[in-house]
Amino acid sequence: MNQTSDIPDIGAILGAAMQAIDPADRPLLLAALERLASQRYRDWANEHPDESVKRGLNECAEREQEIAVRVESVFTDAAEVQQRLLADNPDLEELNRTLFEGRPLNVQFAMQAQGERAGAAAWASFAAVANDERVKTMLESCGPLEEANAEFLDALI
Repeated sequence: MNQTSDIPDIGAILGAAMQAIDPADRPLLLAALERLASQRYRDWANEHPDESVKRGLNECAEREQEIAVRVESVFTDAAEVQQRLLADNPDLEELNRTLFEGRPLNVQFAMQAQGERAGAAAWASFAAVANDERVKTMLESCGPLEEANAEFLDALI
């Protein structure tokens, strides 16, 4: 059996977590999760023996940070709201860690690629309901960054 065929459905897990969050806060929660993903990419890069893979993983980390920065830039109280969301939902950080823990690296990459695509879909859905054209455009700009990360990971699997 292929090791990547039996992985958790990151999209479903992300969707379930988002349901408990006020719709107005969902982009900020996802931005906070992007920062957690960025750290995961950096951890993978620090441990990987191949320099080109390290470089690619660090580029993925930078894209995750860029998404977070873009999203946070349109909220005046982004850091405060994110701290509250993470404090109110401590299971999210634990879930972020334990979902990947103990799995082979190629399975972790497959899970993250799936998460990237779920993130791209989430940004598109947030953009679809945005009232402000500037915010809509910014949210739409996040999807291609997520897709670039998914494509890089797919190439590694």
